[in-house]
Amino acid sequence: MSGSNNFADICMCEIERIFTYNNTAMLSFSVHYPKVTLYHNPIAQNNINHKIQTQVNRFYHYASNELYQLAISDYKNSIENGFPFRQYDATMQYTVTYNRDNLLSLYSDRYTYTGGAHGNTVRASDTWSLMSGQEILLKQFFPNVPDYRAFLIDIITRQADKRMQENPGIFFENYQELISQYFNEDQFYLTHLGIDIYYQQYEIAPYSTGIVIFTIPYVQK
Repeated sequence: MSGSNNFADICMCEIERIFTYNNTAMLSFSVHYPKVTLYHNPIAQNNINHKIQTQVNRFYHYASNELYQLAISDYKNSIENGFPFRQYDATMQYTVTYNRDNLLSLYSDRYTYTGGAHGNTVRASDTWSLMSGQEILLKQFFPNVPDYRAFLIDIITRQADKRMQENPGIFFENYQELISQYFNEDQFYLTHLGIDIYYQQYEIAPYSTGIVIFTIPYVQK
C-alpha cells in the first residue's frame, strides 16, 4: 500500500442463508460484498464501509421479512391447490469497477426470484473519493459542461442509434424518448475506459436485452 490512499485494499465478504418453513426451503439468500481498508484514512474507510453495510442490511431485512413471508404464503397456496412450490431466491453481488487515482467505484446487482417465469435484477452504484470518503456525483465529472445532462443524453442516443441499426429490436421502438425519460444521474460507475451509464431492465429495452450500459469515454473528441 502506498503512503496515500491512491487505491483501497478490498476483501470480499459473504453471507449465505436458507430460510425454511415446515422443514421446506422457502428462500435462498446470499450476498457478496466488499470491505474496504484505507490504512491512512480511517474516517473515509468507515464512511464507505458504513454505506455498503447499510445497503446489505436493508437487503437482508427485505429478504428475511417481506420476501420470506411472501414465499410462505405462496407455499401454502401451492399445497392447498396441489401444484409444486418454486423456492424463492435473493442474491446481492457487488462488483468493483474502478479502484485507483483516489477513486473507488462499484455497483451491486440485486436479483430476486419469486416463482415466476424469470427473476428480476436491479442495479445500484456508488463512487467515492478515497481522500474524503464522500460520494462523488455524476455532474462533478463535467465541471465545464453547463448542460451536462443534455450532453450525455445526446452521446447515449447516438450510441443507441448505432446499436439499433446493427441489431434491430434490441430496444423498444420509442427508445430515444425513453433514454431521456429514464436518465438517472445516480445510475453510473467508473471503469478504466470511461463512465458507464446504465438503464434498468425494461426502462428502454425488453427483458431479453437486460441492463443496458453506455460508456462515455473520458476524452471526448
